[in-house]
Amino acid sequence: MNSLTLQLPNHLYESLKKAANQAGTSPEAIATQWLENTINNLDDDPIEEFIGFIHSDIPDWGENHDRYLGKQFLNQTDE
Repeated sequence: MNSLTLQLPNHLYESLKKAANQAGTSPEAIATQWLENTINNLDDDPIEEFIGFIHSDIPDWGENHDRYLGKQFLNQTDE
């Protein structure tokens, strides 16, 4: 197993810590799980077939939809 050290802005770390507390695990475990899920889904993106069909005021939605959906998910877990 390899290790990776990340420096995160406070707001990202706090969201990660909150999600970890809710799941009863560590921030490192949550980050590892999210990273693994993201890497596993890179080749199997269920939204990819709809890129170009959805019109939006967000010009980079096609390239960054995972980031926008992730932000929305984090906002929902903050409640």
